[in-house]
Amino acid sequence: MNSLNSSRPRVALFEPRIPQNTGTIGRSCLAFNMSLDIIKPTGFSFEDKYLKRAGLDYWPDVDLHLYESFEKYKNSFSNSRIIAFTKKSSNLISNIKYKYNDILLFGREDTGLPDNIMKNCEIVAGIPMPGGESKLKTGGVRSLNLSVACGIVCYTACLQLNLLSK
Repeated sequence: MNSLNSSRPRVALFEPRIPQNTGTIGRSCLAFNMSLDIIKPTGFSFEDKYLKRAGLDYWPDVDLHLYESFEKYKNSFSNSRIIAFTKKSSNLISNIKYKYNDILLFGREDTGLPDNIMKNCEIVAGIPMPGGESKLKTGGVRSLNLSVACGIVCYTACLQLNLLSK
């Protein structure tokens, strides 16, 4: 895969904590031909057996890039929009006009993206959840698993940009 490929969106994970999610997201990035950027610190080692198990034998082929901080990351991609995804947004992912050089940013599994990070993003959006906690009288689902949310957003962006057959 072409490193720093600007013809496709990129996935960025802000301080991921669960190796299984990161491994699964790496596998999804490879399937969608997207780069995976990880903004440190992480809650695991890259030698973690669960990370490798979730990424299967694909993990060595993932176009993976590590960054020491969000500021350094943002400065590395000054020509890209950073789109933050959070359950707190009423702006739906279907409202976005995706661009080829967009960065799809996802937060930590336990706390999501901090407000100061979201304020530094061009767009903040969320995935509609008809069965979400604010929709059902019985409580509903609080959030989606990070790797599931990432897969939904990657598919949506690639579909809109006509990248699924390329």
